[in-house]
Amino acid sequence: MTALAVAGVPISELLLLLVSLVAAGAVSGLLAGVFGVGGGTVIVPVLYEVFRLMGVPEEVRMQLCVGTSLAIIIPTSIRSFRAHHARNAVDIAVLRTWAIPVIIGVALGGAIAADAPAWLFKGVFVVVATILAVKLLFGRADWRLSNDMPGRAVMWLYGLVIGSASALIGIGGGSISNLLMSVHGRPIRQSVATSSGLGVIISIPGVIAYIIGGWPKMAMLPPLSIGYVSLTGVLLMVPTSMLAAPYGVRIAHALSQRRLELILGLYLLFVAGRFLFAMLN
Repeated sequence: MTALAVAGVPISELLLLLVSLVAAGAVSGLLAGVFGVGGGTVIVPVLYEVFRLMGVPEEVRMQLCVGTSLAIIIPTSIRSFRAHHARNAVDIAVLRTWAIPVIIGVALGGAIAADAPAWLFKGVFVVVATILAVKLLFGRADWRLSNDMPGRAVMWLYGLVIGSASALIGIGGGSISNLLMSVHGRPIRQSVATSSGLGVIISIPGVIAYIIGGWPKMAMLPPLSIGYVSLTGVLLMVPTSMLAAPYGVRIAHALSQRRLELILGLYLLFVAGRFLFAMLN
């Protein structure tokens, strides 16, 4: 009998959770390809339920979810980025400018997350996702700050915000960078493609930060965890996530720009509402 069965989790419920992990991996891969996001908004809620049933303490549960989500995003983002890059849709110059400040932001976010309460993770996501959704759903073409990306100082500030917020909510940074690029005149398809590269830049240092931050809490974490990263969640979700990512890229390049904006806006609004409901109950 497994440890989970001994803990009182019915086999049927355990199987459902395992299937949910695999399915969530596939959905995260599609999201990575379609929107340039890592799918953390799908992965984190599923992992939260799994870790709750496994008896992971509340004070470390969200950190474990976010750290595991970032680990799952690594291969998905790499495959999504390669697919977009093959279509010459990625703005490499923007990625190079953002790389260092994003990594610094991830380190700061990871340091904050080490002992942060669960409501902080959810609150940051609700604020970010709501702003993004309003811009995508109701924004007009003249809702711009400029017709091109700003200078180096502002780009560094953007990078710090993208990195720190992404590290707190377990996403690849695509949602935030999509908004920033759109208000500076970049088309949504180029924003999505470029954001897929940010997922690679964010997820790798993010995982390192969560491993280091969770190392002192190993006694509170489930078996097969390395700091705040669950190897069980990674091994179950990564394969389907990687398989699904190229199909998401095909969908992104087949949709019109406005339809892509509407779908992404509705998706973000839905998930923001879900997190807000969880905070209030």
